[in-house]
Amino acid sequence: MSEAGTKRSGIPLGSIFGVPVSLAWSWFLITGFIVVVFGPTVARAMPGLGAGAYAVAFTYAVLLAISVLIHELAHALTAKAFGWPGARITLTLWGGHTQFSSFNATPGRSLAVAMAGPAANFVLAGLGYWLLLWVQPTGVPYLLWDIVIWANLLVAIFNVLPGLPLDGGRLVESAVWRYTGNQDRGTIAAGWAGRVLVILVVGFFVIGPLVQDKPLDLQVLIIAVLVGGFMWVGASQGITHAKLRLRLPLVKVRELMEPATAIRQDSTLADVSARLADRGGRVILIDSTGMPVAVIDEATLHTIDEAVLAQSPALSAARALGSGAVVDADADGRALIGYLATLQGSEYAVIDSGHRVVGLLSQARIVAAITGKPH
Repeated sequence: MSEAGTKRSGIPLGSIFGVPVSLAWSWFLITGFIVVVFGPTVARAMPGLGAGAYAVAFTYAVLLAISVLIHELAHALTAKAFGWPGARITLTLWGGHTQFSSFNATPGRSLAVAMAGPAANFVLAGLGYWLLLWVQPTGVPYLLWDIVIWANLLVAIFNVLPGLPLDGGRLVESAVWRYTGNQDRGTIAAGWAGRVLVILVVGFFVIGPLVQDKPLDLQVLIIAVLVGGFMWVGASQGITHAKLRLRLPLVKVRELMEPATAIRQDSTLADVSARLADRGGRVILIDSTGMPVAVIDEATLHTIDEAVLAQSPALSAARALGSGAVVDADADGRALIGYLATLQGSEYAVIDSGHRVVGLLSQARIVAAITGKPH
């Protein structure tokens, strides 16, 4: 991600141990929610604080953000220890997430990186409890200290639940990955496990009280629905992306391309018409070095009077190709997905092992093949 993109998505906070950290604008939403919900609770517990109760609630939100940051740093530093590049942390509405650049993982390393976050929260909770017994604070310091200990403990326990998008989902993913040899199948299994967790969590906090004829706590209901919705979306995204990755090896350039032949760009439209009549398919114009530069637009060609074809340059009825818009005829979706993102335009000349033009590939066909949706 570029620095400009980081600034647009949030506030850069600098770097910790070489890991860039930013604060997403959505963090202010959850902070506001904490202040509004937790502030009255503090006011009831300590009536003498008055409006200061909301300042205490805000302080709790900041301390919680620091706990989340330590959680994400544990992920990032464990990944760096394994040589995974490009770690970047963003604190968000739902806590935070750590991004990595492309890397080669194993089930064991993926699990270690995932479990490092909850482990850090367990350590914070345990260390905080030990210090609480030793220091024995009172008043506001005790209240904040105690709630941060419980928050870290709950975050750690919640995150080890076995389902995506929680860290514990990597337990399921790694187990299926090791058994099948395919990470994406593991991700799909972990995503479905996450969906089951959503049903269980929402059922426990919402359906349970209704069945037992107990009144619903509005705050608990809102939190359960928000967390459940977040988990369901995250699990569903994991499943969708994994299914797309499973399709990539099945996407073959030779099966998607339109057959094409090459002709020099200094040819005339009469030469192009003769080529189309002789070989059919598409016609791609190449420069003196053999590099594809444009593709003939048949719709435009058919509007030109045959009497002037011999005097009309081929480029007059062609669409320019993006710079370097060339793909290997033997490539599949795995090679295409990252490579095409670096190219301009939506059409690509296809060349074989002898660097001869053999086809034309459109971005729409690639997307349709990967997603399974008609273009």
